[in-house]
Amino acid sequence: MMEDYYREQAASCARDADAATLTHVRERCRRSEAAWLAMADRAARTARFREANAG
Repeated sequence: MMEDYYREQAASCARDADAATLTHVRERCRRSEAAWLAMADRAARTARFREANAG
């Protein structure tokens, strides 16, 4: 499922941010994490919508 993939990517970005020593790298990782989480939320909403309208 795409939602799971997006959440895994967000977790990876969070780990990268935690490990970053440079501020701009940490901030970039946090922005990426937020983007992946937004995509996961959209994928979950889309899946629920499709299920509700499937039959």
